[in-house]
Amino acid sequence: MQWRSGGRPRHHRQVTITLDSDQHLFETRSLWRDHADPADRDAALQIVDDEAGNAWVSWQGTNITLAHVTHPGDPDDVGRQQARARDGLPPETRYDEALPRDYWEPSARLDTLDRLGFDAAVLFPNYGLAWEHTLAQDLHATKVNMGAWNRWAATVAHDGRGRLHPVAHLTLRDVDWLDAQLGMLSSAGVRLALIPPGLVDGKPLSHPDVDRAWSAFEHHGVSPVFHITSTCRPFPEAWYETEVDPDPNNLLLASVFIWAAPALALADLALNGVFVRHPDLRIGVMELAAVWVPMFMQFMDGGYNFTSRLAGSTHAELEMAPSEYVRRQVRFAAFSYEQPHRLAGAAGDLFMCCSDWPHSEGTEHALQEYGALAHGTVDGAAHPGLFGENAAWLLRHDPVSK
Repeated sequence: MQWRSGGRPRHHRQVTITLDSDQHLFETRSLWRDHADPADRDAALQIVDDEAGNAWVSWQGTNITLAHVTHPGDPDDVGRQQARARDGLPPETRYDEALPRDYWEPSARLDTLDRLGFDAAVLFPNYGLAWEHTLAQDLHATKVNMGAWNRWAATVAHDGRGRLHPVAHLTLRDVDWLDAQLGMLSSAGVRLALIPPGLVDGKPLSHPDVDRAWSAFEHHGVSPVFHITSTCRPFPEAWYETEVDPDPNNLLLASVFIWAAPALALADLALNGVFVRHPDLRIGVMELAAVWVPMFMQFMDGGYNFTSRLAGSTHAELEMAPSEYVRRQVRFAAFSYEQPHRLAGAAGDLFMCCSDWPHSEGTEHALQEYGALAHGTVDGAAHPGLFGENAAWLLRHDPVSK
């Protein structure tokens, strides 16, 4: 497999690789402690067992989320594990015995990629998606645990031989720390970084205090990525404080409005000039649905034009329609059932294939499921952006050939 660094894909390549834009790596029990600075290990997360033998992601005695091993296509199994833990019953299989090597070990994941039919994959954290909200009031601990994951990500990038692309975990709340992390990550070949699509200490992403963060992403050649996490809560907390959610990490309203946080964040970035000031900023949106994108673009352009007419002046100095900045600088993962080939007809070639492997809502057969759409015409040859080019663009690589 060959990769060529650069900007947008060229047109004379041979065979485009298939690149899964959303897989996950599970954290081992002691990953955060093992990779944190020794002086900060008291602030590190770890996976510990309760009296019944159920494993929990824990921080300083607080259990954050059940450490259950998921299986693609089987969310009911997750529900059974959750129910047993709530009832104080032991797990059917202990965490360490249930965790396959390819869920966490880079060389084993390479073999799994071959089985799944992908040449390369983007790898998000697993439990890293669940703990950030709990630690939000402790910035030091947040940075300790993000930094620990990022050191591990650098190792995965090295061991992945150009096929595994781990996603770093960052906060915009300390830009000096952010810049140092981005420098380390860029040197290690890590080109994507998970950040929340939300306010930064009460300030929107377009606030002048955040602008230096976007410059740092551009300078180091790392693309920030929005992904479903415990921080994707665009509405006041009171909306989520109900008694209908047995699992605080899988909130009903957060699922219904999964698109709201990234839509709000992207509108802020486009309408308030961040994309104008930072034309080389590239953003990915993964596992936050994609069917909303065409309507979102229409509403954003319509709202900008109409309110500008009412005010007698444009809100920001935009040379293009707001949606054009999104088309220029953002790419979206879309599951096969969202029919991304149809979304591309309405919004542009902005979408990326994904499997979400090995999560329970994910699939073992992603490429076959995409191929089954539109009488089998949705494939790498007909849709190179969907199957590799768009994700490679976020990675600032150009896939040339196998």
